[in-house]
Amino acid sequence: MKRVADFAKDHRVRLLQGAQELFPAMTEAMDAAISDIQFETYIFDFTGSGAQVAEALIRAAQRGVRTHLVVDGVGTGPLPKTWQQRMKAAGVQVRVYSPLGPLGLLLPHRWRRLHRKLCVVDGLLVFCGGINVLDDHYDPNYGELDAPRFDFAVQATGSLAAQASQTMELLWWRMQAVRDVRLHRLPQAVRDLRAASAARHARQQDRDARGIRAALVLRDNVRNRSRIEKAYRRAIGAARHDIIIANAYFMPGGKLRRALILAANRGVRVQLLLQGRYEYFMQYHAARPVYGALLAAGVEIHEYEPSFLHAKVAVIDAHGEKPWATVGSSNLDPLSLLLAREANVVVEDAAFAIDLRQRLVHAMQHAGRRMDPARYAGRPLRQRVLDRVAFGLMRLALWVTGNRY
Repeated sequence: MKRVADFAKDHRVRLLQGAQELFPAMTEAMDAAISDIQFETYIFDFTGSGAQVAEALIRAAQRGVRTHLVVDGVGTGPLPKTWQQRMKAAGVQVRVYSPLGPLGLLLPHRWRRLHRKLCVVDGLLVFCGGINVLDDHYDPNYGELDAPRFDFAVQATGSLAAQASQTMELLWWRMQAVRDVRLHRLPQAVRDLRAASAARHARQQDRDARGIRAALVLRDNVRNRSRIEKAYRRAIGAARHDIIIANAYFMPGGKLRRALILAANRGVRVQLLLQGRYEYFMQYHAARPVYGALLAAGVEIHEYEPSFLHAKVAVIDAHGEKPWATVGSSNLDPLSLLLAREANVVVEDAAFAIDLRQRLVHAMQHAGRRMDPARYAGRPLRQRVLDRVAFGLMRLALWVTGNRY
């Protein structure tokens, strides 16, 4: 399998759990920004603590920092008029990725969404993970939550920050440029950006030459169509002791399922922490038909119940010779792995992997319910029918898009 990630050992990486840890770190970085802030998110909601992030963007723009915000046309929709006006007056430049238009999601090409959550400050500091701009205790569809949403992000410095910055800059140009700008100004912009990124990289290497080994792994519909899934499969194939995956929308394709089953068959302990609460029909029911083969192979499935599990993380062999961990936006389902723009950070560092592992084990032990294979096999007929209907609809949707999974 060819290389799927460009690793460098010049990083400082910090694990952040929930908006309660991410938003203060992010707003602190924005308040210290000197030149530019690049921000992409699937959901930008202004309720509760989400407003803190919006206020930080406005403060930065008001003092002259170039501030770019990209939100997804499905996940976010129209911004509230008051916030639109405030951002525009401050100088925050906002773009909507793939607005739906009159036919909405009836057009299959509209299923390709911007699902990554990235924020780069001054080209040197990056935040990446699964956390939207959304208060931990609030859900747009269900209102106030009894317990905080379970999710993670990382804060990192190093060469992957420059890579994230370049990726976001190119998307920004593609979204806003008219034909003459694309033909005449974009090549020069790319050259300037690459030069700036190289300079930032050199400065960061000088400062963090003994840092953590990490990489940014992207998924798009051009050059990086399968890199995140391949990164998972390679790490699972190399596992020797244990695998823990926490994933919100879990419907792995055949290759990924076989990799997990083979790992379990060779004696690796495989534990999955998955969504236990009903959120969406497809997400809840389409996942369940794949559980049977995993349970039969000895894979442990734990369902998270206190609140919505939104994490997209994994840790493998944290205490072994080759620890591996990932935190990002990509679910292990067809929408993330075949259609959406996603971003994950992969970290090969024992201390980071152990920290993440401890948090996931605690969640499984104190907030999860282990699925009993007999109970799964004996679930009511109505539920099994709904599971199969959802699974069939998902396969039909993939056929419409021309994808195999």
